Amino acid sequence: TVALRAVGGEVRATAWGPGAEEALARVPRLCGRDDDSAGFDPSGHPLIADAAHRHPGIRLARTDEVFDALACAVIEQKVTGMQAFGAWRSLVARFGERAPGPTPRAMAAAPPAAVWRTIPSWTWQRAGVEPPQSKTIVRAAQRGDSIERAVRGTESGAERERILTSLPGIGPWTSAETRIRALGDPDAVSVGDYHLAHEVGHALTGTRTDDAGMLALLAPWSGHR
Repeated sequence: TVALRAVGGEVRATAWGPGAEEALARVPRLCGRDDDSAGFDPSGHPLIADAAHRHPGIRLARTDEVFDALACAVIEQKVTGMQAFGAWRSLVARFGERAPGPTPRAMAAAPPAAVWRTIPSWTWQRAGVEPPQSKTIVRAAQRGDSIERAVRGTESGAERERILTSLPGIGPWTSAETRIRALGDPDAVSVGDYHLAHEVGHALTGTRTDDAGMLALLAPWSGHR
């Protein structure tokens, strides 16, 4: 468990439980230290320029927990956010461990991959996770450690995409969501999202668009899409 406090322009962190030292070592990345805005030019569109002006110094965070992000993203496939969050909460509360330290309320840490692959089919169904998604997570959990090593072992977004999408049931959307959350990937675009392309199109042109149109609109900010 990690508690973060912003004090006078600094971030102060305290950690409890197994893995506390590793968690503290990750805090700078969690707070976006490794995010690099070099090459990002917001002047190509007034909306982007205004957002950059209103949010100076904004940074993309990273958790470094690839499998956790992957499992969460798979649960979010083809359902509403509320359904996905409810399923995640149900499974983590049941199979995770009680988070150590003086948490403000009872909290649970997500289980490791070795536990995810032992969850029976009927428990997935009771949590509201459909068989295609539960099978995808179980298959990925069987290779959990190797996935973590392979994805962390490269800085190339394209290579990370190749590794993740080589897994059955993992497409571009799930790969992008995983890379954004776990690795703070500044260029990952969640192609295949139900709303995102329309939102980007409306924001930048005033009209809806599809995935191909969204990628064309975002091309000027390649590397920081």
